[in-house]
Amino acid sequence: MMRTDGHLLDNRPEAAARSAALAALFDPTTFRHLETLGVGPGWRCWEVGACGTSVVSWLAKKVGPTGKVVATATDISWIASVARPPVEVRVHEVGVERPPGEGFDLVHARLALARVPDRERALRSMAEALRPGGRLLVEDTDPALQHLACPDEHGPEQQLANRLRKGLLRLLIGRGEDLSYGRKLPRQLRAAGLRRVGADAYFPVASPDCATLESATIRQFRDELVAAGFGSGQDIDRHLENLASGSMDLATAPMISAWGRRA
Repeated sequence: MMRTDGHLLDNRPEAAARSAALAALFDPTTFRHLETLGVGPGWRCWEVGACGTSVVSWLAKKVGPTGKVVATATDISWIASVARPPVEVRVHEVGVERPPGEGFDLVHARLALARVPDRERALRSMAEALRPGGRLLVEDTDPALQHLACPDEHGPEQQLANRLRKGLLRLLIGRGEDLSYGRKLPRQLRAAGLRRVGADAYFPVASPDCATLESATIRQFRDELVAAGFGSGQDIDRHLENLASGSMDLATAPMISAWGRRA
């Protein structure tokens, strides 16, 4: 996965397919971290930049009727279906607007910050919204750590996949993406005043969901890839056929999860 995750979603069918693939790939890791942080009944949680319903729904079940989950995004159409107690859905731009409350037990953001113009301000805002002892969990990819679609480049199909992946990364850099953002999270959490900071990474090397994610992304960026000269229409059609065959091992960039507590 590149920086084609939650930030560049739009209303095309490819966006829904990509959102589902992201949930399938990364929800288990997210839920494991949230369990470790102790999310439970009565907690007040803020889900930042929600671009799907899976994490919001999981949190709602965990906090129960005595808790609250505030889910925010600049486009709430993706999460409107879960807008019932204990979930409150709001249009909000993190790092620009004030937090939608304070005294949260948990603030969580996955794939929400890489294109925020002032990420440090956004992180400070999220940290300040915590109660003393509250937990912040931020998760983002780091394509610069692993930029290949096929780490095992053993044939022309894999070579084509990697060429198109590199082209996509160059497009995303041109859009202002920080492809090495994930590795910076521990340092930035400490700079935001958090303590007991830790981090780990999850790196899917081969999965059908990786192929689904790749196919949806390539379809959405097809015209831009061709216009920029990173591949021809025939190249892209051939790559999509290779993906559909099910014979390719597709990887994503590492998802780095970083956490800390407010003093």
